[in-house]
Amino acid sequence: MLEQTTFLSHSYAKADGHTLAAYEASGGYKNARKALTMSRDAVVDEVKKAHIRGRGGAGFDCGTKWTFMPKESKKPCYLVVNADEGEPGTFKDRTIMERNPHSVIEGCIIGCFGIGAHTAYIYVRDELHLSKERLWSAIEEAKAKGYLGPKPFGLDYPVEVYVQTGAGAYICGEETSLLNSLEGRRGEPRFKPPFPAQVGAFGCPTTVNNLETIAIVPTVIGIGGDAFSRRSALHDFNDGGARLFGVSGHVKTPGVFECAVGLTLRELIYDLGGGILGDKQLLAVIPGGSSCPVMLPSEVVNVPGDPRFEPYNGKSILDLPLGVDTFRAVGGMLGTCCAIVLSEDADPVLALHNLMRFYKHESCGQCTPCREGCGWIDRILNKLVDGHATMEELDQLHRIASDITGNTICAFGDGAAQPVLSFVRKFRKQFEDYVLTGGKSQTKKLVA
Repeated sequence: MLEQTTFLSHSYAKADGHTLAAYEASGGYKNARKALTMSRDAVVDEVKKAHIRGRGGAGFDCGTKWTFMPKESKKPCYLVVNADEGEPGTFKDRTIMERNPHSVIEGCIIGCFGIGAHTAYIYVRDELHLSKERLWSAIEEAKAKGYLGPKPFGLDYPVEVYVQTGAGAYICGEETSLLNSLEGRRGEPRFKPPFPAQVGAFGCPTTVNNLETIAIVPTVIGIGGDAFSRRSALHDFNDGGARLFGVSGHVKTPGVFECAVGLTLRELIYDLGGGILGDKQLLAVIPGGSSCPVMLPSEVVNVPGDPRFEPYNGKSILDLPLGVDTFRAVGGMLGTCCAIVLSEDADPVLALHNLMRFYKHESCGQCTPCREGCGWIDRILNKLVDGHATMEELDQLHRIASDITGNTICAFGDGAAQPVLSFVRKFRKQFEDYVLTGGKSQTKKLVA
């Protein structure tokens, strides 16, 4: 139950938490000052011990990513913070930027020092105007106090932080598309290798981190990487510390909550989220943003051969701790850790139809399987909802989505295909009903 979960201080809830005075009152910038008196290797080592799995969706270890940067470079190095946050159902980064922007700036100072950079760019989704305003204000306050600039805290390690408005496209949340956009190019993914740590922003070594990842780094330096990691119930999975959990959809109290890693979907939905609207039954949940496979409460954990899963095997997926590797092991994805909840009143066919309109619109068009596949799926779903689709076309959805998977430059294609594969497989009867009833069943349901 929820009382077993270790919580950290919830600084994001402070109404005036975006000001420097409020941030300093809770110890703000002390950890950046501390980090700049350490060696680069020591800073990176603490972050490695913390096991911060990237908060943007891929779940790659932050400290390990920092080690990819060159020890010495003839070119300037850059830290790029991904705050594009275009994933439907995800709103955690915006919460940080609006309520605690100085945590991002302090994290940028530490991150720049750790990877050998002197400049950080925070790439913010175009529509998030308040977020950008709060970040710029935080930068100005930090500069005025001497925390940014040529000699932060009086120490000889110059750091500058800039906010860059995004291109207004979901694809720019992919790190190499973001780098192209940052350079003023078309926002579309690059082939890898070379990786950003080799050739990134402006052809220079670059680390791209999610904004939430950077915002937690000051806490890591403050309490120590190992102590931070052990706050997590999934420390043995190398998934450490605390993170933000979001919940939206058909719940009574949607929001963002800071908890130790290892919270379960049941706790997120029923304790923090207040339960299902109207006390209805839970139909399904998308665990971490729309690109994750949909999960059913009837699904049971079954991961044989790994003793770490023994406490969870045979239990509902709702009771499996939310972690990067725990959800991968059961064929799901943690993603951004912002769950979208569907009640029994939701129509899974209309929910998928809504999602695929988004993916069809947001495909950058560079890769043929993604560009043509998303459009094809969208056209079939349009026919399905309108009552004109055939069983053969319904069967085509699985084949088209499978052909997209693994055949594109970036993960956008996989992210678009996963909802199709999981929704059609797990709600096959509802999809067949649309074919058999000529789409009439849509009038009896609500769109998620």
